[in-house]
Amino acid sequence: MDIIQTFYDSLASQYDKLFLDWKSTTRKQAEILDKIFKDNGFDKNAKILDCACGIGTQAIGLAEIGYNVTCSDISEGEIKEAKVRAKESNVKICFKQADFCALSKSFSEKFDIIIAMDNALPHMLTLSALESAVKSITSQIEKGGIFVASIRDYDALLIDKPPYSPPYIHKTENGKRVSFQTWDWEGDKYKLVQYIIDDENTLQISKFECKYWAIRRDLLTNLLLSNGCSKVSWLFPKDTGFYQPIIVARK
Repeated sequence: MDIIQTFYDSLASQYDKLFLDWKSTTRKQAEILDKIFKDNGFDKNAKILDCACGIGTQAIGLAEIGYNVTCSDISEGEIKEAKVRAKESNVKICFKQADFCALSKSFSEKFDIIIAMDNALPHMLTLSALESAVKSITSQIEKGGIFVASIRDYDALLIDKPPYSPPYIHKTENGKRVSFQTWDWEGDKYKLVQYIIDDENTLQISKFECKYWAIRRDLLTNLLLSNGCSKVSWLFPKDTGFYQPIIVARK
């Protein structure tokens, strides 16, 4: 099985533990995306595809405020988890297991907006893989539509190549939960190990591994411009309130 699928299939049941309050996060992120969509001329009639939906962190929040959302992800485990959470949230979302490098195999229709949040694109470890993803995504966007994605601020991270991310420490009803990542660098690639430590009724330690490519903003911008997009802009956390830089590309 693909390393990305294995990573997210394993993480699916615990992904919400990366947040203090997952439901609150879905609402906040939906508000952030809603503003971006409106600033780019879209309303809630827009057809949205979340092509890296995970457990539905963005998609469910968007559906709750009235957007028409379709979801796909390469991970069967995360799709299953997202379906359960969508049902619990009483929203109707069409889910498909699909690779965002080959969206046309799963979708015949095009979308006004495609999103890929939470550092999904840097799973592409080569230029050819990244270009395949960009081509696949832009081909499914209607003329005049937009692609919205978030990635880590690798332009800054590549200066020092930190060996870990700061831990998140969450107080729970029965104790504490700590999550953090270690990063082992090889050039501009790195192996990420995600740890989740639950110190509640019993101590539980979970570990998940994957690989990423630290993609610079200029590279992604140029790939989008050379694959059908007419305009690309970047939004930063101080302006949006989102924890990562966000790229908005107009087709």
